Formats: sequence, C-alpha cells, structure tokens
Amino acid sequence: MAECGRKALSLLEAARSRYESLQISDDVFGESGDDSSDNPFYSTSGDSDSDNYIAEVGEEDHGGTGGGSAAGPPGSLSRSQAEEEGWTETLQDVTVPPYNDTYGPAQKMPATATALDFFQLFVPDNCIQNMVTQTNMYAKKFQERFGSDEGWRPVTAQEMKAFLGFVTSTSVHRCESVLSIWSSGFFSNQSIALKMSQSRFEKILKYFHIVAFRPSQGSNQGLYKIQPFLDSLQQSFSCTFRPSQTQVLHEPLIDEDPVFITTCTERELRKRKKRKFSLWVRQCTSTGFICQIAVHLKDGQGTDGLATLKNKPQLHSLVAKQLCQNISGKNAIIFTGPSITSLSLFTEFSKQDIYCCGLLSTRKSDCTGLPQSMLVCGSTPAQRGQSRIMMKGSMSLISWYNKGHFKFLANAYSPTKKGLIIKRKSGEIPCPLAVEAFAAHLSYICKYDDKYSKYFIFHKPNKTWQQVFWLSISIAINNAYILYKMSDAYTVKRYSRAQFGERLVRELLDLDDCSPTQ
Repeated sequence: MAECGRKALSLLEAARSRYESLQISDDVFGESGDDSSDNPFYSTSGDSDSDNYIAEVGEEDHGGTGGGSAAGPPGSLSRSQAEEEGWTETLQDVTVPPYNDTYGPAQKMPATATALDFFQLFVPDNCIQNMVTQTNMYAKKFQERFGSDEGWRPVTAQEMKAFLGFVTSTSVHRCESVLSIWSSGFFSNQSIALKMSQSRFEKILKYFHIVAFRPSQGSNQGLYKIQPFLDSLQQSFSCTFRPSQTQVLHEPLIDEDPVFITTCTERELRKRKKRKFSLWVRQCTSTGFICQIAVHLKDGQGTDGLATLKNKPQLHSLVAKQLCQNISGKNAIIFTGPSITSLSLFTEFSKQDIYCCGLLSTRKSDCTGLPQSMLVCGSTPAQRGQSRIMMKGSMSLISWYNKGHFKFLANAYSPTKKGLIIKRKSGEIPCPLAVEAFAAHLSYICKYDDKYSKYFIFHKPNKTWQQVFWLSISIAINNAYILYKMSDAYTVKRYSRAQFGERLVRELLDLDDCSPTQ
C-alpha cells in the first residue's frame, strides 16, 4: 500500500515537473486551497479526464467513412505531389528562438490597491465619464423625438459606477435578472438595494449608451455603439500585461449557465434570443489573462472584412491574423483549434516569427497543401501512443493514435522530441512533444473556461452591442483578478475570485456611505 502511495506521489511530481517546463501554472483562480495536486494537465486521480479536450474538439478521424474520406480532404496532396512539394519522412530538429519580450504585469500595483483599482486599469474614470456623457446625450435625443420623461434627470459619474456595480453583482450572486435585487425573492439583496431605487436604475438602464449618435463613416457599422469602448479595452489589455511565450487562440465559453437552462420553462427559452455575434480571444496560457479580443457579427454587418467571408476556415484565418498582429517578431508560440489550423496560415505566421501548434480535422480545417497519406487513416495501430510524422522544412504533420487518430500541425516543437500523457488508469502514453504541449496548454484553458463561466455577468439584454459590452466587462474583471493575484495586494488580503467580485461590487457602489439615492 505504501509502495502504491510512493508511486502515485512520484507520478505527480513528474507531472508537475513536466508542465512547469511547458510554462504552465497550475493555479487558475487560486480556489483549490494549498493543495494544488488537482492539476488540469495530467490525470493523477482516477476520475480525472483532463486530456479529453482532444476528444471533444478533435473529432478523431477513423477513415473508411466514404469515398470523400478515402480520397482525402479538398486541397490535400497525393503521394507524388507531396514529394514534389518537399514533404518527407526524414525528421530534423526544430528550435524556437528565445522569447523576445518580458512576461507579467506592466506596472507594479501597491499593496494597498483595491479591487476597484485593478478594475479601473481597464475601465478608468474617463471611460465611465464618457458613459455618463453619452447616456445623457441619448436621453435628451430620445425625449426630443418621443416626448419628455418627467422621471428622468441626468445621470452622474457616481450613479454610473453604481449602475455598473448593480449589473456586475449578477456575476457574483448569479441572478438572471438584475431587477431581482429589489424584489422580495431568493435573489433579493437589500444591503445594496438601498444604494439606488429600482425606478432610478431602470431609467439609467433605459437610456444607457456608450455612443449616442451613429458616426457618419469610417466605423464598424454593426458595432459602432460599442467600438470606442472595445478599442479602449484592447489598448488597456496591451498596456497592463505582457503575456508569456505560449498563447492560445479560441472562442471562450460564453453560453448561458447550463443549470439555469435546465430550470427554464419553454416560454422563457423561446423569449431568449440566440447570440448574433462570435467572440475570439488570444489568451496567455500561463495565467489565463485575455490579451486581445475580436468580435464578429453573424448577421453580416460591419466593415471589418469579416462579414463578406462565407468560408469558415478563411474567416477564422483572418480572425487569427487580427488577434496576432501585435506579437510579430517576438517568437511567441500560438496554439490553435481545428477551425484555425492551416498550412498557409502557419507558414505566414512563421515569417513573422510566430510559431504554431494546432489540432487538425479533415472536416473543419483547411487541409490545402497537406499529404493525403497522413490525413486518411489506415489500419489501427496495435497500441496507443504510436505516431507517424512527415516534415516540410520546419513544419511537422503528426498523426498520433490514442483510441482514435489525431492530426497535429506544428513548427513550435521538434518532432524528434518525445512527450507523455500521464493517466493513472492507462499509465504513460507516449506521444510527440507537440502533442503533449497542445494537450497541456489547451487543458489549462478548458479549466479556465470552466471557472470563468461561473463569473460572467448574467444580465442578458436583447441588444447585441449591450451583450458584447457586458461580456467585455466580465473579461475585464477576470483580467483584473489575475493582475491582483500577481500583485503585492494579494499577499495582504487573499481574496478568492468570488470574494474579489463581491468586493468590487461594494466599491463600485461606494457602500462605505450607504445613503440611498432616489
């Protein structure tokens, strides 16, 4: 028994050592206590399925599913064409140059910094003042057109902060309607309800705007009401934090809480509109900090070049270029899912000193220029962990078997180096280092998403620009907490993510002075 315990401990220590060498932290939001043995990258417990990300998004290719599969995906190369294009089974070492940037917060925050101080790194006072100005302008314009509103008076900066605090509180208490705060039901919160009357809150909610008037030209028409805020947020993300070398491009988890959906009536579900936008992010895999966001409207509005693209791989490729435009020349390593991974994109990125590792799918990926012999699966290997690799220059195309065939395209890791997927039940499953790195980093992002989904703002407006705004605020708050965790302030008061959110709400509402406003 003792021998089994020692073996499990050595397995865990080996796992920790390996993912630390891959530049991954095992602390997402610091809510697992002092014991961090439940790491998200290697299955060291019987019930862990931490490497299932590949099974979820990889759509393993089993081959033999029809004539199209046997012939290979569109754009793929026959054996003779692949040889002419330079694909070979002769492997050579690949070395990624050192990262040309520092890593971590860009400015040192004092130990006395509050939750509001960290939040205002992204949403400063001048941004809130702009919301005040635009909301008052919109209210005036609205009343000039539709008649005066006797119950309205211009909003102030203090009220706007309180307004943000009330809506943000839905991320902490997870109430579907922010108006529940003033009710007598389960989600009522009299401690903060005293700060503003429900009628006053509803007036501000009615007229709330970031941009009151449509610009004449030169703006993303579909997002013109939110674009200045998004631009400001992007700038603050870049100025406050420098990501690690390893980063991932993906769509974060922003769908409704599954527990809420299961309790909804059919009528409530019919009333809820589907999202009309997609959101991609570039995210640091060492901390979870979201470095950049890209929003695409599904209804075809906008002048950002995305709306005219109907081909999904082409659309996702353009999104990837937008997200990575600020990291050229730094030798960053980017991990991508099947919808983004392609030889042409990775080749273009390599010219900008951006290195890549991505999962391939014959159904979702652009397979142009890749050998058919690697994409169409043959016979099932005798055991898990076997792999085949072909190279073209520094680019490796990997076919790896683990209860299914998985394909990877990478130039960020040498194909001659070996890695391991560690599971207690299955033991050590050998794999190329690129596969291990992909599973490790993407599993971290999956764990981040699982925790992030618990803290997004539950308020669900019908207007798309407002949905994007509150989602962006949620991202800013999560980023603020990550900076707080990396600051001296965390050593003074060790708030969990939930406690940080509660503290931010109280500071936005200025609850040290609880005199109500009418």
